[in-house]
Amino acid sequence: MPDDESTNELAALRARIAALEADAARAPRRHRGRSFLAAVLIVIGCLLAPLGIVASWTADIVGDTDRYVSTVAPLASDEDVQVAVANRVTGAVMEKIDLQDLLEGVAPDQRPLLAKALGKLGGSLESAIRSFVHEKTQEVVASDAFKTVWTDANRAIHTSLVRALTGSGDGAVQINNDTVTVDLAPVIERVKERLVDSGLTVAGKIPEIHTDFTVVKSDDIGKVKTGFRLLQIMGVWLPLLALLLIAAGILLSTHRRRTLIASALGLAFAALVLGVGLTVFRTVYLNALPDTVSQPAAESVYDALIHFLRTTVRMVIVLGVVLALAAWLTGPSRPAVVTRRIWNSGIVATRSAADGLGLRTGPVGPFVRRHRKWITWILVGIAVLVYILWDHPTGWVVVGLALCLLVAFAVTGFLAAEPSDTDTDTDAGTDDEVRTQA
Repeated sequence: MPDDESTNELAALRARIAALEADAARAPRRHRGRSFLAAVLIVIGCLLAPLGIVASWTADIVGDTDRYVSTVAPLASDEDVQVAVANRVTGAVMEKIDLQDLLEGVAPDQRPLLAKALGKLGGSLESAIRSFVHEKTQEVVASDAFKTVWTDANRAIHTSLVRALTGSGDGAVQINNDTVTVDLAPVIERVKERLVDSGLTVAGKIPEIHTDFTVVKSDDIGKVKTGFRLLQIMGVWLPLLALLLIAAGILLSTHRRRTLIASALGLAFAALVLGVGLTVFRTVYLNALPDTVSQPAAESVYDALIHFLRTTVRMVIVLGVVLALAAWLTGPSRPAVVTRRIWNSGIVATRSAADGLGLRTGPVGPFVRRHRKWITWILVGIAVLVYILWDHPTGWVVVGLALCLLVAFAVTGFLAAEPSDTDTDTDAGTDDEVRTQA
């Protein structure tokens, strides 16, 4: 009977060992499957990240009038844009002025004033008139009045711009022949008033002129409209989807810290590729513009429209690098361990110096020591919450939050550090003196 029991126990042991070996053989396959799925999710998330950045920028341009106005308002003070507008308006006004009837159309009492103004310019009558009109136009576009007109007009035509980019409706901003243009009629009216006030009363007879200032021109404007509409619909959901895919990939991975580092660097690289693409497209777009479009003005308009897009690209790059660096510093690698030891040694040395000067933490020190882990996670949560609630954070905001978090960690480490031996000996000596006196 004992032999039968021993045999049964041996058989059970062998079966158990076989089951464990089978599980061990299946484990690598399961790990490989999880790792592959995690890699796929992270790659898809990183590929969607640039599109998410563009979608977020598009949603801003479409849904936030104030943000659009703040984007284009600086163009009113841009020298290249002012020159382009002045040239365009001057050309439009000159087309409507009849030089043969110019002096005859001027009132006798205004002719000396006009002759005096034209005499300063010199040259032929046509060039003198053109220079005179251009001078008055430059005065208009360089004035605060033009800035007000520009800002108010862009605020009023924001809906028209959206319609233009989505391919529906009419307005001050229109798409004609693959070109997005702004009507300069209000500027021309102010120039006409300035010319009349300066003695060129014939300018008052110029009929209403509608001329266009090109904002965007492309042979593929139809495709741009389609893509713009798609990105408008996606809005904030596309960047959120990208982040969720990356987070899911990190949670599925078997080596989460290394995966987090790789994912953060992958996100930063994807944003960097988008930034390079914006620079390359800028060159291609400007080279494709016709000669009638002012290159300097087109450069200014392009840079202004994608300013916040570039800001977001830089922010994502900095965020990815900061996350990767944070994950690496908390890891088991030798350089990371040495860095943490140096950090802790500095905090301990500071605490020892403070103890030597008589600084006491009271009940705060023991409390922080007991709950240090929870305090650390609360600090991280506060930093994340501030980042999420920050209106359009920049790269400097990310750096600032990271530095503030490091300072908070340093203070927590200082409070949680054990009192130095000097402090303990001093306390003990004080207790002995008290007992002796008693």
